[in-house]
Amino acid sequence: MSEKTVMAPRFQSLRSRVVPLLIDDVDTDQIIPADYLKVIGREGLADGLFAEWRRDPECVLHREVFRGARVLLAGENFGCGSSREHAPWALLDYGFRAVLSPSFADIFRINALRNGLLTVAIERPLQRQLVELVEQDPESEIAIDLETSTLTLPDGVKIRFDIDPFARRCLLEGIDQLGYLLRQDSQIAEYESHHPPWTDTRQPEVEAS
Repeated sequence: MSEKTVMAPRFQSLRSRVVPLLIDDVDTDQIIPADYLKVIGREGLADGLFAEWRRDPECVLHREVFRGARVLLAGENFGCGSSREHAPWALLDYGFRAVLSPSFADIFRINALRNGLLTVAIERPLQRQLVELVEQDPESEIAIDLETSTLTLPDGVKIRFDIDPFARRCLLEGIDQLGYLLRQDSQIAEYESHHPPWTDTRQPEVEAS
């Protein structure tokens, strides 16, 4: 198994501007339309990210101030709809490393974390506060530290966020679930060495009385 197969983008910390896309119930077909699912790899999906909305020259993603930003501020229930894994792939290929939202669809959140895209659930008041910050100064930046599971606002206020411990470990180390298992290869081999290679599980025949 190649290292590339089991590695995900490592996430430890970042500082970035925030792109506000405050639409509730954004589904995976809006994130990456079906027309862009014909590729067999993860690269090249950035072109299809929010493709329908990006046809509008006023789309927030076209604003020069947000070019290169790596944090997306989304609305409620982000990533609902189908379970296509291409959705987090497209966000990553575009350059996003984290998505902030009051809530995520469960399957999207799981797919995102497994592929190196950090999802941070935030309270509505914090979402509004971030919107105000961006409106006042679009170049303002926030910092995310996965080691401490904290989000730092431009004024220095730190806010802790929750994340599944296993997902956090995989993100920090840049591995997926398979990569984690392969790193336990020596322990697995040690365990197996103490067991017979084959165990007879057949039930003994009972003689008829």
